[in-house]
Amino acid sequence: MDRPDVRVRKGWEPFRWPEYRVMTDLPGRGRTYKALNRAAGKALHRYGMIEDGDRIIVGISGGKDSLTLLWLLSERLRRIPIQYRLFPVYVDPGFEPDLGRHIAAYVQTMGHSLRVEHTDYGLQGHSPENRENPCFLCSRLRRKRLFEIADEMGCTKLALGHHKDDIIETLFLNMCYAGEVSTMRPKQPFFKGRFTVIRPLAYTDESLIRKWRTNKGTQNSRILAHRPTPPGDVL
Repeated sequence: MDRPDVRVRKGWEPFRWPEYRVMTDLPGRGRTYKALNRAAGKALHRYGMIEDGDRIIVGISGGKDSLTLLWLLSERLRRIPIQYRLFPVYVDPGFEPDLGRHIAAYVQTMGHSLRVEHTDYGLQGHSPENRENPCFLCSRLRRKRLFEIADEMGCTKLALGHHKDDIIETLFLNMCYAGEVSTMRPKQPFFKGRFTVIRPLAYTDESLIRKWRTNKGTQNSRILAHRPTPPGDVL
């Protein structure tokens, strides 16, 4: 679809992407790497998130969480006895600047081809008719599109980059604003088990992801999340 004509919001600044580096070498086996890998591995094993032969859509936003998730799932394939296929997808909400090509170039360094879906979901979410909860609508529409793409590509699992802090924050938001004790689950079936959402970073602290991202002594650790965050940019 044609991209909508959108003006950059006041306060946004020009953005420089980090230098692209092909992921050919494993990162240093430092404490941060080990802690990050241990936390993800614990969640993956405890909930049986991935099985041999799985085809998995990985929701990409361009931020540190989703790109760290893609890196981890890709890196694990080199040293585990099962095989699975990853299909990263970026649902562009329609804001400027257009980040799709930059994210695609970065994802390519990990050995994957990024599918970019151009939409106007962000504009719908922030339209005058939807002032009450714009982020919710945008996120809902993007999630729906990810399920549709999973169906098209024969994938039964959708991996999202929510970490432990996200799960805790969602719990308190639901308690305070919805009057219920509920949150996102690490592994959650949808549509009577037709699809399963997995969150391999469910046991991972956000601070650990930030430390991993900014660790200058570790090659390929800048999975990079220096992109500007448009309003409602959540998967």
